[in-house]
Amino acid sequence: MLSLIKLKRLDLHPNPIQQFNEWLAEAKAKKSIILPESCCLSTVDTQGYPQGRIMLLKAVDEDGFIFFTNKESQKGKALTANPKASLTFHWKDLLRQVRIQGDVEEVSKEASDEYFHSRPRLSQIGARVSKQSQSLKSKLILIEDFYQEKMLSDEEITRPEYWVGFKIKPKRIEFWSDCDFRLHDRFNYTKNENNDWKIERLYP
Repeated sequence: MLSLIKLKRLDLHPNPIQQFNEWLAEAKAKKSIILPESCCLSTVDTQGYPQGRIMLLKAVDEDGFIFFTNKESQKGKALTANPKASLTFHWKDLLRQVRIQGDVEEVSKEASDEYFHSRPRLSQIGARVSKQSQSLKSKLILIEDFYQEKMLSDEEITRPEYWVGFKIKPKRIEFWSDCDFRLHDRFNYTKNENNDWKIERLYP
């Protein structure tokens, strides 16, 4: 049977973050989807060039979408210079996609500390020794630094100042659902002047 309408306006939650959480929960429940929280983070560097990379979404709240990274990396520098970004989620086995655009701000030091210390100890060490995005003459240098740090005492590892969380506070969120003949369903949420969400259907 042909599928020409999969997503209807009445199916959508008035709050796009709630709608996103529903779709993410469905993606997590589908065993064939590996790392449903993975997404493409897109930024614009200081020369105006777009850059994309796959990240892991770590949290969602009513204000936005949170991920953690090295502030001195390419993406960290881009976000500091131009605090705007987008996230793209694609769940192939559900034939769905979500695109998020918004302004970016750092989360609190307390939130960064909490998440950093929730990570496995060796991952904490990896974050400390990696000069992310800088030139590396030999992988052996990184490995040696890692093992030297690993041999230190078992006291708590201090979060590096450059390892922080960022939150994308959305201004636009689009939900896409596959349909036959490329007549896909697309619904766009945008914030108005009153901070309310407007929903409209888009041509595919």
